[in-house]
Amino acid sequence: MENLHNDIKQLIIDALNLEDLTIDDIETEAPLFGDGLGLDSIDALELGLAIKKKYNIIIDADDTNTREHFASVSNLAAYISSQISE
Repeated sequence: MENLHNDIKQLIIDALNLEDLTIDDIETEAPLFGDGLGLDSIDALELGLAIKKKYNIIIDADDTNTREHFASVSNLAAYISSQISE
């Protein structure tokens, strides 16, 4: 799972052009939005597209669980791995 965490962190950095960050700067359990990494709704859309492109997983923006999936790298990894294994 740690490999997936690191892949997602790199995906966040690449998709959102956060060149000043490294994967070590992004905490696995820290919130991606608000007080944590400080991403916003535009970032969420960009990240959703990047996930779709890389993992072929469509994240439904209208799904009530989406906010939970995007809460942290850890949550995102759990969601992606659950979708990949289905």
